[in-house]
Amino acid sequence: MGTPSFAVPVLEGLIRDYDVLMVVCQPDKKKDRKGNIEYPATKRVALANNIEVFQPVKIKSDYQRIIDVNPDIIITCAYGQIIPDVILNFPKYGCINVHGSLLPELRGGAPIHWSIIRGYKKTGITIMDMVSLMDAGDIISQESILIDDDMILDTLYERMSYLGRDLLLKTLPSILDGTCTRVKQDDDKVTFAYNVRKEDTKIDFSKNSLDIKNLVRGLNSTPGAYCYLDGKRMKVYEVEILGKTNSECYGEIVRVDKDGFVCVTGDNLIKIKDLAIEGKKRCLACDYINGVGKDELVGKVLV
Repeated sequence: MGTPSFAVPVLEGLIRDYDVLMVVCQPDKKKDRKGNIEYPATKRVALANNIEVFQPVKIKSDYQRIIDVNPDIIITCAYGQIIPDVILNFPKYGCINVHGSLLPELRGGAPIHWSIIRGYKKTGITIMDMVSLMDAGDIISQESILIDDDMILDTLYERMSYLGRDLLLKTLPSILDGTCTRVKQDDDKVTFAYNVRKEDTKIDFSKNSLDIKNLVRGLNSTPGAYCYLDGKRMKVYEVEILGKTNSECYGEIVRVDKDGFVCVTGDNLIKIKDLAIEGKKRCLACDYINGVGKDELVGKVLV
């Protein structure tokens, strides 16, 4: 049970080593205004391997097909819906989740995003029992991964997807033969990583430069951090922290270099180096500067 590309390595590993009876994922989505349909990443893998696909709109009430295939074990990885107890308690070997954090930290739907946004130096994968309370089940195994200072979401997301596959395949035999150990989570150490909302993605230039850089890294490339320039939405994909500033005109563009424009934050100057203006394609800041001219940018304020 999984939907996005993060779950694909896990699914492919299971297909290689086990008999996968079914893939359960979220419904298809409209790709564009023409009505073209986009399949979930896991559905594409399932179809390529002649595996049955089940896509309930609301699994809370539409789950009988899962019961009918009578699975020995259910593996979940970024599925996207709350799974009812009748499913969690049905398989012989339980329902096992591949979660993208070192639980009990970062319970929720966007642990990878928030690990970068909050400036974590380390995160990891947890293999755990599924229970009705979100990400609260017993821990079976964990493995950590370091977060480099310049690592972006896309890079960490991909690396963790393969880490999840490898840790699951290493852990599964002990689950199936009953030799694995389980550790209850420490409720005093619980933190949450809720799904990223639109208001979470807006850059506040009054904050310190490191917080801004972490926000930009943690949202690169989807959904992207943003601000406004001349009333147009501008997504920001890379910033560089420069020297200290005493200015309190947060967001003001004070200088334009060859590779980006420099603006004021709560503590330092930062240089914006990669961006996308509303209605236009993503580009390097140097290309944007060449198009509008340096003199047009100095003195303007990003909000």
